Amino acid sequence: MDLHDKVALITGATSGIGLASARCMAAAGMKLVISGRRADLLDQRAAELGACIAQPGEITEPGVPEALFERTLDAYGRLDVVMSNAGLIANGPIEAVDLDQISRMVRVNVEAAFRVMYLAVRHFQQAGSGHLVCTSSVLGIKSRPLIGAYAGTKHAVEALAEALRLELVGSGIRITCIEPGLVSTDLHRDFAEHPSKLQGIQHPLTPEDVARGVMFALEQPPNVLVPRVLMLAREQPM
Repeated sequence: MDLHDKVALITGATSGIGLASARCMAAAGMKLVISGRRADLLDQRAAELGACIAQPGEITEPGVPEALFERTLDAYGRLDVVMSNAGLIANGPIEAVDLDQISRMVRVNVEAAFRVMYLAVRHFQQAGSGHLVCTSSVLGIKSRPLIGAYAGTKHAVEALAEALRLELVGSGIRITCIEPGLVSTDLHRDFAEHPSKLQGIQHPLTPEDVARGVMFALEQPPNVLVPRVLMLAREQPM
């Protein structure tokens, strides 16, 4: 698949997996619209990426996802790839977990993700083609103690992605869930101890590792669909 001049919209693109994927897509000649909450940082990222528009906003706010699609189509006249990547993580033991943080995580990881996913496939239906990439997790197909709520949000994304895939079979629209294990990103910046230490993983995945998985799915010929890309650090048992 030649990605040159194709247009991608990426949410959660100021750092981590979203930014690494944006860099790979830009290197492949794609035109981008990137979204995130930190406007100044987002502008810096867009300046690095060539044909790229920064559209800051809180993805859970009413109208923000719709505005992203409108901006992309106004600027480029087409939209070929949507990467639903914005996400939060909250965890903890039953007696101590912050329920307000859990609720905020659900709004970002499920409510906003679902809106972006549906908007994407509706547009792709009108266009007759397109590729929706959802950043899930190995915890979208597994779970473990202390982090069940986060796993639940990723299970929800996996369930919707699979249902949409089945509904769209034969339509020319592709849907891929990216399922990384532990990745070294800002997602864990507020943790008292990084999960890599708790799990004994000396070499977690990098955002660039995951971005290569994204590009693998995008670069397949039109007759090939990669529904899932599961990636683990070699030291990660689950």
